[in-house]
Amino acid sequence: MEDDDAGTRRRISRRPSGTNLRRNHRRRLSASSTQADDEHTSLIGASDLDQSYSSIGTHQRPRISRNPSTAGGGRSSSSFTQRLTKQLSAHEAKLATPSVDERVWYDQFTSTDWVHDAQKDAWRLKALRARKDFRGRMHALFDGAQGWILVAIIGMLTACVAFFVDVSENVLFDWKEGYCTKKWYLSRKRCCLRDNLNADCPMWNKWSVGLTGEESEQFDFIVYIIATVTLATLSCLLTLTTRTTFPGLLQIQNVDEDLSHRGEAGEEPSSPRVSGSPAKAYYSAPVSYYSAAGSGVAEVKVILSGFVLHGYLGLKTLVVKVFALILSVSSGLSLGKEGPFVHIATCIGNIACRLFDKYNYNDAKRREVLSASAASGVAVAFGAPIGGVLFSLEEVSYYFPPKTLFRTFFCCIVAALSLKFLNPYGTSKIVLFEVRYTVDWHIFELAAFIFLGVCGGIYGAMFIKASKHWATRFRRITFIKAHPVFELVLVALVSAIISYWNKYSKMAVSELLYELASPCSGKSDDRKGLCPAPDEIPEAIGYLAIALAIKSLLTVITFGTKVPAGIYVPTMVIGGLIGHIVGLSVEYAVYKYPDSFLFASCPAGGLPSNCVVPGVYALVAAGAVMCGVTRLSVTLAVILFEMTGSLDHVLPFSLAVLVSKWTADALEPLSIYDLLTDLNSYPFLDNKVRPIFTSQLADITPRPRPERIIDISESPLVPAFQLRQKLRLLHAAGELDGGLPIVKNGVLVGLIPAPDLEYALDNLPFEADDLCLMSAVDQAPESEGEEGQERDPCDFTPYIDPAPMALERHSPMDLVYECFVKLGLRYMCVLRDGKFAGVVHKKTFVKYLKEVTTHGH
Repeated sequence: MEDDDAGTRRRISRRPSGTNLRRNHRRRLSASSTQADDEHTSLIGASDLDQSYSSIGTHQRPRISRNPSTAGGGRSSSSFTQRLTKQLSAHEAKLATPSVDERVWYDQFTSTDWVHDAQKDAWRLKALRARKDFRGRMHALFDGAQGWILVAIIGMLTACVAFFVDVSENVLFDWKEGYCTKKWYLSRKRCCLRDNLNADCPMWNKWSVGLTGEESEQFDFIVYIIATVTLATLSCLLTLTTRTTFPGLLQIQNVDEDLSHRGEAGEEPSSPRVSGSPAKAYYSAPVSYYSAAGSGVAEVKVILSGFVLHGYLGLKTLVVKVFALILSVSSGLSLGKEGPFVHIATCIGNIACRLFDKYNYNDAKRREVLSASAASGVAVAFGAPIGGVLFSLEEVSYYFPPKTLFRTFFCCIVAALSLKFLNPYGTSKIVLFEVRYTVDWHIFELAAFIFLGVCGGIYGAMFIKASKHWATRFRRITFIKAHPVFELVLVALVSAIISYWNKYSKMAVSELLYELASPCSGKSDDRKGLCPAPDEIPEAIGYLAIALAIKSLLTVITFGTKVPAGIYVPTMVIGGLIGHIVGLSVEYAVYKYPDSFLFASCPAGGLPSNCVVPGVYALVAAGAVMCGVTRLSVTLAVILFEMTGSLDHVLPFSLAVLVSKWTADALEPLSIYDLLTDLNSYPFLDNKVRPIFTSQLADITPRPRPERIIDISESPLVPAFQLRQKLRLLHAAGELDGGLPIVKNGVLVGLIPAPDLEYALDNLPFEADDLCLMSAVDQAPESEGEEGQERDPCDFTPYIDPAPMALERHSPMDLVYECFVKLGLRYMCVLRDGKFAGVVHKKTFVKYLKEVTTHGH
């Protein structure tokens, strides 16, 4: 009975009075000042090390979302300096058994706390290495092997999904024209290869023959249109099931908070000086995005930078995108599957992270695995494992430590070997457009390669401008914007009608790229189409020019529709058409002027095709155009090398890519992914492009507002309802991942993150009456030192960061840039002569960078 009374007294004391809290606070302050300090006393005493900004509680808290705010989640964080000091201190007993450190699940459209996640992993490793027995060593060994096991699983699963997509889309694509009479589930190539017939295959029937008994071009044309529109429509309907709506999106005047779409045409958000009057917030219409639409590369890039998009890498998105991709590629639209493979592989990596808690509950560690996953998507898309590693390093990854580089390479090797073992095309090739060249290039061809680089850069820049114009003009039409299915049906109908009558535009993009890049064998069967006789070259050039115009138009209007659509291979096909035209032109020049000194290195008396290989020109131009669109450089040169396996042609590939990038950067500074990021207003802080700054931190610092500051000058006890009001104002400003500074006599003494404050307030039993302790000094009183006794819910000290990152207001903007980029900060405090002067959020800084980049001031 006495034990029950004691337990009751403890439970009652969970809601202390203001007098008790003041007495406890004075006791804490007096305990910290009992020892005399001398020159040997450390700045952070042992008592400070024992009770710093850390986690509370001994049970794992559930991970919750912020919308709506509910109790039941836990979150805590700490100062990097204190955590590091504690880790290096002599208190091994406490370090061996750290408290559970669980954070509330990151909110939608917020940023990852890189510093906290790094501290959290350091605590985990410290506790793991503290065990020196055999079992502890085995745990440490298994912990080190988890990353390798995980990337191996991701590589194999990515290869299996790529195999399923490749085989399925080939069959569906060929079904638009006919079917295999022997086995209906075979593609035309596999059906005809079984009878060793590549031209006229009796086992393959057109639909007119199978349904009417006689061949009819008009009947086949109608079936082709119906099949194209049906497959595209099904893909769009499937993609629309992944719609995610973010209700109550806030837009403010000093930070662009429209994180999914721009406003209507002509509704550009105002952007006055950040340091001006307080921002006015207003609710916009609910914003929707479709996680399975597009290639997903831009969003993966933003996610890897620390931005949070819930559901974008989930299981539903993975399943829908795989099947929708099969339907969209098989419909014959001018799109590719290689870009979506990056998104699909990243989804697989995100889901696989749930196998190990080390990656499942640490977003920074998870993003290391996602970087390797994205690379494996490129490895299976182009059969280029080294190119996949470089793609992750050059394009999508934001944080890429050396150990991640090696694991990424291992993941790409596993994915490529697995896909080669599965053999999706029956040719022992990973990709369909893998080619080999046996004829070396000549010195006079360098001028043509440079010309192709210039053409690729110009076309890439023009394609980006055309895509932006189409997206901001045609798709702003009210009816088109409200009915994405109608837009896709219209695009599919136009594509089917135009493409059917041109054999090149009718072919699948991967197959067409292979045909354009393949060298001519010299057989009589090749003297058709892409390998014409010298006298037939002008006619072939005209036919290819028509296909180039068709593909260029269809690629622009298809890009951005609500289906899974990649841009890599379609732009490579356009470049292949340009290159093949130039190659045939050079071959024709050799035929007309064989005795010219320019062609002295060509074999005497031989055919022009023995001197000039149009397929090489096609692949060189394919890389140049893709570089102009995506701005990939080293990655593209390595991918082209791995596709051809020819060291002799590395120089032409690299030269064209370099010239293309220089030309495209001069005409259009944004790549296609930068354009998508800018149109969607994602707060992406580019760490690869550094602007020229002429300002200081004070120029972007908002004026401090009392309603967004916690002042403890008179008392460290703050009413809970006042904290709730301040939290609502912070949310109204769009800073779900922001924080409230704690000031005492004008001096910054701490900062409490908004998610931590919300969790602490949600756990209060009587929020209307409670007083909350907001002191940055945490010295547990002796009366609360009983083992196993829970902490006071009104004590918010564990949630406070006593040493937030702060800079003087006259700090150069270059230093601010380095802090945000290198440390991954979500906000930064500003001081004026040692006094608090404001807080700069990451989104405010990103907004400022956009203005500097756009207007140059």
